[in-house]
Amino acid sequence: MTGDRHFYVDSFDTVRLSSYRIGQSPFAHRYVTDQTVFCLYCGRLYPLKSAPDEDPVPLYWKLRRGVLLYDVPEKPLEIIGPDAARVLERVLTCRVGTLAVGRARYGIACNEDGTVLMDGVVMRLTQDRFWYVKANGEFESWLEAHAIGLDAEVSDPDSRVLQIQGPKSLDVLDAAIGGGLSTDFRYFHAGFFDIGGQTLWVSRTGWTGEAGIEIYCNSGPEPTDHDALWDHLFSCGEPFGMEFSSSSSMGIRRIEAGILDNGTDIEPDLTPFGAGLGNFVALDKGDFIGRSALVKADRSQLLFGLVCATATPDAGLQVSFEEGQVGHVTIGTWSPTLGAGVGYVRFDRPLPGGDWLGKTVWLLDHKGTPNRATVDTLPFVDKEKRLPRVEWSGGRSGQ
Repeated sequence: MTGDRHFYVDSFDTVRLSSYRIGQSPFAHRYVTDQTVFCLYCGRLYPLKSAPDEDPVPLYWKLRRGVLLYDVPEKPLEIIGPDAARVLERVLTCRVGTLAVGRARYGIACNEDGTVLMDGVVMRLTQDRFWYVKANGEFESWLEAHAIGLDAEVSDPDSRVLQIQGPKSLDVLDAAIGGGLSTDFRYFHAGFFDIGGQTLWVSRTGWTGEAGIEIYCNSGPEPTDHDALWDHLFSCGEPFGMEFSSSSSMGIRRIEAGILDNGTDIEPDLTPFGAGLGNFVALDKGDFIGRSALVKADRSQLLFGLVCATATPDAGLQVSFEEGQVGHVTIGTWSPTLGAGVGYVRFDRPLPGGDWLGKTVWLLDHKGTPNRATVDTLPFVDKEKRLPRVEWSGGRSGQ
């Protein structure tokens, strides 16, 4: 940290805890040292930082210009059976029945009152088999409860996930499958690939706002050889300079990309409309949990981006407007690309007679000093979200 211009801070002090009954990654022994700082997500440990004093900026630029591999804690749930689509239609605000095999879609689950319960990505592996890659928090029992009376089974496939992210990520995938990656493998497409002799599900998704893929390991009946996969990926990634990274570099980039974390950025009392996610609610698709409340809900957006040239937004910092406090920061970072502090501001209420977007507000730093800031749209970088949608051209220059 340098003054108020810091790149990454923990929300709380680091504490040591036992890994008993906590899922450790099968890849951990390939990168863990006694300096690794872990975080817990979906009941799984993942490397937050490689060392307490890690500088994430060099790897951030590697992510933006090259390619990095991340060991992430994402957790898919499997919904399988003739009524699998009906279960998800009942639970999610997006359309599921129209999702083609080999495609993925962002999906929000709401409570009866219309507030966001869970978000994630739903993928269709076969006609009657789906995976819902959920955010942090318990969701399996919710799906099971709403599958009662339907011909569908909900289970945890115990799949561990690797993300390969950055402009050269598709080059690495092409090399890993022995060449011939289809030019039709586009953003939010997915499919089974032979990667070093192992058949694995791969999606064109990620948590960085850059071009990227996610590789899902198998627990059975043909369990993934994790060491063989790791070695194969790094052998194929070596010509492109691929390195392993903790999530610290990803943390900066996901904020720049406007990617929201459920439960922290999407606070429990927010509806999709309040979180700025109204485009992912299909009110005309038929009934789903929370629909009645959402039909009548206030459509005002309460979660926005915040840009500050003189201080870094940080979780919990207060935001004021005119004479009083009007909101708080949920997460923030210093953007190396913009050379400014960026973060998300949650307003307490709509702006009477107007919209918060574009307004000048005051960010109170840790010393209570007010810093001029501007309310902005998300994402902060790559406003049109072209980077993750880049088309594979069949060669190394595709990016």
